Amino acid sequence: MTMPPPTTTGSATDTAVLSAAAGAVDATKIYGKDDSEVRALDGVTVAFEAGRFAAIMGPSGSGKSTLMHCLAGLDTLTSGAVYIGDTYLAALGDKQLTELRRTAVGFIFQAYNLVPTLTALENITLPLLLGGQKGDKQWIDRVIDTVGLRSRLTHRPSELSGGQQQRVAVARALASKPTIIFADEPTGNLDSRTGAEILEFMRLAVREFGQTIVMVTHDPVAASYSDRVIFLGDGRIVDEMADPTADRVLDRLKHFGE
Repeated sequence: MTMPPPTTTGSATDTAVLSAAAGAVDATKIYGKDDSEVRALDGVTVAFEAGRFAAIMGPSGSGKSTLMHCLAGLDTLTSGAVYIGDTYLAALGDKQLTELRRTAVGFIFQAYNLVPTLTALENITLPLLLGGQKGDKQWIDRVIDTVGLRSRLTHRPSELSGGQQQRVAVARALASKPTIIFADEPTGNLDSRTGAEILEFMRLAVREFGQTIVMVTHDPVAASYSDRVIFLGDGRIVDEMADPTADRVLDRLKHFGE
């Protein structure tokens, strides 16, 4: 479903959001009421450009996971708007939203979220199979070879290392050529070497495959693989950084008291 006109502010920021792979305009998310009210998001407006790798950072409770979940259609806003491509998520019914998440969105979670009874290949192609599609075999083969899983396709998750399981999760996210991939602490369960390999592949997916990735992370090293870092504090965007390095990100986080 095509989105409605931009919000009444009519700002350049709104225009940027509407031309982005995903974005939010004045996104507000409130939990509880009165004295127990928690404002997890407080008027966030942000655009994530197509073909770019963005990281979202901030202290615990800053709203970074809430923002990602609302952008991905896994949670709803109290007010404001979120978009994927040219689709306004609040205008979708449950069935349409489920279809959008399956076809336009890829997910990479810290816990891998693989189906234990399926092989690596079956896990990779599961979102396509659920939609009755086979996908682009040439593309899927390229993804499999790029993540180095060719020799492990018949293995089930219990027969794979943590790094290999996360490679399956990354390949699954890429298999359907989604508009955008959301990654929630994707290297949180991995050792530093394996985590670096996963991040290198995610960066490769952006630069060579034209993929768009938005990653929530607390790790300055992980954030340094991105093109841009958005810093959240108390539900608001408090700063951002282009072409980050681990040292610059760490210095900025110290500045925010994390």
